[in-house]
Amino acid sequence: MSDQSTSDQPFWKTTPLKEMSSEQWESLCDNCGRCCLNKLEDEDTGELVYTNVVCRMYDMKACQCSDYVNRQKNVDGCLRLSPDFIPVDWLPSTCAYRLLEEGKDLPDWHPLVSGKKATLAAAGMSLKGKILPEDWVDEDELEDHIIAWVK
Repeated sequence: MSDQSTSDQPFWKTTPLKEMSSEQWESLCDNCGRCCLNKLEDEDTGELVYTNVVCRMYDMKACQCSDYVNRQKNVDGCLRLSPDFIPVDWLPSTCAYRLLEEGKDLPDWHPLVSGKKATLAAAGMSLKGKILPEDWVDEDELEDHIIAWVK
């Protein structure tokens, strides 16, 4: 299957999420790492808030999971997204999977749109320099690390 349809539209505009090839599906991830941030849930409202504390499997230099293939085995609660499981409320509002599930388009900075991985960082979407590793922060202190720059 090619990435372009006969109408010259990109695959994410012409192929429903459930019909994407595994290569297309994986390419939607821009590797921002925001889904790897520790989240807290408000017990009263159910609202999720993000912290600047990242999963222990996150490679701070490479800005990606250090063992992506085995992440569910190594981290309790790590979710595996699939066309049948897209937890919209759990994903950041900028996530390609969430955007497409909500009927929206990918942003201009997304590497599939721009053709360059560097646009992610240029748009301020990278976690580089903004996060702390999970093993540096006591779990009881996560509330002290709530951030507003991820929604």
